[in-house]
Amino acid sequence: QVQLVESGGGLVQAGGSLALSCVASPLTFNNYKMGWFRQAPGKEREFVAAITASGETMYYTDSVKGRFMISRDNAANTLYLQMHSLKPEDTAIYYCASRLFGSVYEGDGYDFWGQGTQVTVTS
Repeated sequence: QVQLVESGGGLVQAGGSLALSCVASPLTFNNYKMGWFRQAPGKEREFVAAITASGETMYYTDSVKGRFMISRDNAANTLYLQMHSLKPEDTAIYYCASRLFGSVYEGDGYDFWGQGTQVTVTS
């Protein structure tokens, strides 16, 4: 049974920073593209960022470009999301997910999901 476990969420003031982690087990982690998605109350899940299996290419939604950075450590089976200059509109539950094939932007195609970690940004 594959498990993705997120951590690092919390409460932060606008302008602050948080760092999320996602540990995958058991998974041939370095075969999988990895993504971060988020879902705010009353809203649909949305793509935040993704990274290729090798870690060479990253993708971001426009609203987080320049503020968030996705990275991975394949030796540690861990995915990261560094979040800076946080805004109240970044408040959501953040999920990590993995997929072997297909577009990183499409949430429906991901194979495995974590349980999510809450990020709350106050103004």
